[in-house]
Amino acid sequence: MASKEHPHDGGARWRLLGHLRGTVCLFIFHFIFVNQVEAQIRYSIPEEMKKGSLVGNIAQDLGLDLKRLRSGRARIVTGERIQYAELKTDKGTLVVHERIDREQLCGDLTPCSFTFEILLENPMELHPVTIEVLDTNDNAPTFQNSHLKFEISESAVLGSRFNLEIADDADVGENGLQNYILSPNDNFVLKQHVNPDGSKYAEMVLQKSLDREEQPRLSLKMLAVDGGNPQRSGTVNINVHILDANDNAPVFNQSLYKAVVVENAPKGTHIITVNASDIDSGSNGKIAYSFSKSKAGIADLFDIDEATGIIFVAKDIDFEKDKKIEFRVEAKDQGGLTDSSKVEIEVIDVNDNAPVINVMSFTSLVSEDSPAGTTIGIINVKDIDSGGNGQVSCTIEGNGHFKMKSNLRNYYALMTDAELDRENMSEFNITVIASDKGLPPLSSKRTFYLRVSDVNDNAPIFQRGSYSAFVTENNTPGVTISGVHSKDPDENENARVSYMLDASDIGGFPVFDYVSINAESGVIHAVRSFDYEQIKQLVFFVKAQDGGSPPLSSNVSVTILIQDQNDNPPQVLYPVQTGGSLVAEMVPRSADVGFLVTKVVAVDVDSGQNAWLSYKLQKAADRALFEVGLQNGEIRTIRGVTDKDAVKQRLTVIVEDNGQPSRSATVIVNVAVADSFPEVLSEFTDYTQDKEYNDNLTFYLVLALAVVSFLFITCLVVIISVKIYRWRQSRVLYHSNLPVIPYYPPRYSDTLGTGTLQHVYNYEVCRTNDSRKSDCNFGTVVSQNVLIMDPSSTGTMQRIQSEKNILDEPDSPLEVSQIM
Repeated sequence: MASKEHPHDGGARWRLLGHLRGTVCLFIFHFIFVNQVEAQIRYSIPEEMKKGSLVGNIAQDLGLDLKRLRSGRARIVTGERIQYAELKTDKGTLVVHERIDREQLCGDLTPCSFTFEILLENPMELHPVTIEVLDTNDNAPTFQNSHLKFEISESAVLGSRFNLEIADDADVGENGLQNYILSPNDNFVLKQHVNPDGSKYAEMVLQKSLDREEQPRLSLKMLAVDGGNPQRSGTVNINVHILDANDNAPVFNQSLYKAVVVENAPKGTHIITVNASDIDSGSNGKIAYSFSKSKAGIADLFDIDEATGIIFVAKDIDFEKDKKIEFRVEAKDQGGLTDSSKVEIEVIDVNDNAPVINVMSFTSLVSEDSPAGTTIGIINVKDIDSGGNGQVSCTIEGNGHFKMKSNLRNYYALMTDAELDRENMSEFNITVIASDKGLPPLSSKRTFYLRVSDVNDNAPIFQRGSYSAFVTENNTPGVTISGVHSKDPDENENARVSYMLDASDIGGFPVFDYVSINAESGVIHAVRSFDYEQIKQLVFFVKAQDGGSPPLSSNVSVTILIQDQNDNPPQVLYPVQTGGSLVAEMVPRSADVGFLVTKVVAVDVDSGQNAWLSYKLQKAADRALFEVGLQNGEIRTIRGVTDKDAVKQRLTVIVEDNGQPSRSATVIVNVAVADSFPEVLSEFTDYTQDKEYNDNLTFYLVLALAVVSFLFITCLVVIISVKIYRWRQSRVLYHSNLPVIPYYPPRYSDTLGTGTLQHVYNYEVCRTNDSRKSDCNFGTVVSQNVLIMDPSSTGTMQRIQSEKNILDEPDSPLEVSQIM
């Protein structure tokens, strides 16, 4: 348990003197700062106490009751990163809050203590508390290296000294390093020395001459022990290699070197030059300088020139860590003989640490009707530099609405200096500047954000001037399309925003039939499924209204674009798939490679890549004869036509769009490979009649009886009428002198609505009235031919097209003559 120190505790004289000095200082401090600092308390505790261990009854020692601790909001204030003690206001005690390691806290410094203040309010009181941390034997002596190597000439004189590595023990006092012990041997004894600062180091002294021929190597051990209970120790192995011929050791011209360096001195800064001499000649007199074995990390701050002995800065030096640096320098000749000297370097402080601002309390919200002088925060300012470099003043940067007031050392109150008006300024960034008195001075800033209470004088503001979103057609009703968002600079209910649709019509229907909106989040949902082919965009307004009294609102335009889906297959415009007749494209057997047979024309009502069409030959009687253009749908020959190729060619072309997944349509193209019509007629007539017979067998059976009866009656009437007509006509011609009149049958025109090829055939038929023979004249072929085979008629009707492509002139007339 921790104990409160009094002059009679332990009977130590220095504690008594310290207590008397502290009492006098406390009396003077109390006289000057009455009602600010009531008492100063000091406790002593051992290191490594468990968390929650009792340090002392602070309420009893300060003469305060527990009620005063609670009403005054008693608390510990410290500028340190780690808070080692904790105040229990319900019991009035101090307990250990964090594990305390004396070595980590103070290092070699004794006595080791840390100080903090206990702050009370209403009225404000400040009570400094100092806790001294007592050392325990929790660290064993350690050597920086586990092995030491010496090369010693056999001519070394008796009494030669060899400096050994210093053991490092983080503990202090009796728990620190006490003694070195060398393993028993015939040649060396151990001699210990004490530095002016109390640290101990050892040397090996040669007491018996070495004989390399008898024993070339020696293996020794040195033990470093402390004075704790239980005792701890550390060991280092010493290997001695015996050399010849060098019998004089180097000697420094000074046993102690002193120097001064400014902290943060740049690397390479010259510190001091050490010098040693060796009366040997030649290589035995050549000296090399090095740092002797010392505490880890100390000598790493410097480098030494091995040949000249110049010591210079190697790393940044921090005054706050090391105010004085001590180490030993060793001079060693090539025979292994050494001498050492001590170097003391004093570090001079510079102003390299800016003040640190710690916030004790701060109110971030203040009413605009608060009077001038209202306290909104308390801050503490500290600077770890020394002297004037650590003296700090605190000001506010360029703001006339606030001021700083200090009642206690290093504590400042942040206050309003004028009445606040939110309509002129609703929030403040208060920048506090803490500056020290160093040369040059260093400063640090801390910005505090203060907000003033509000009334409802601002309408909601949308983040964008307008919103737009995309939704794919055939969407699921209720799917989220988009969302709007607005902000209201007011607060609380004045800033609570609700969203609603502004009543309007889209295409003659209320907007509520298309979309809905979440009143709280502003998320817009689809009420029904959209069809891109019917409606391509929706434009409406959304209102944002706050919860103030009276409420304020604003509107924003929302545009929703409907995106197309591949929901429509391609539609084939040509060739037309008729149910009553067969369309055949004619290819002469003399056609060359690349001959244009026909062109498949298709469209897709979708848009974009969903309407990009490609054509493929899916099925053909002879794939080696025809090919179809992937992009244009043109069917061409890919080789010359031979006599072995069949007259009838049936091609199946599939038209696919570029959607995902793609849709397709199929068209059948009949091709006739022939040079003359009779060859085509016989093939396609049989084919057509057989096909129609098979397809309509039942229909003909039912119709046969009616047709036979009708034909029988009709034939009787026709025969009687013809006989009468010829008889009358023959009598008229017989009695007249008129010449024979040629007869031209009428021409029939047929207009194709679709197609891509031009086909023209001309026929002239001449007959006399009484001739039984007819002369037929066939015209030459001026283009490719399309044959239409009609199974319901007895003749073959040939379509004749003009020279231009039917895709360019879809209304070109087709002249057809019928063979009677």
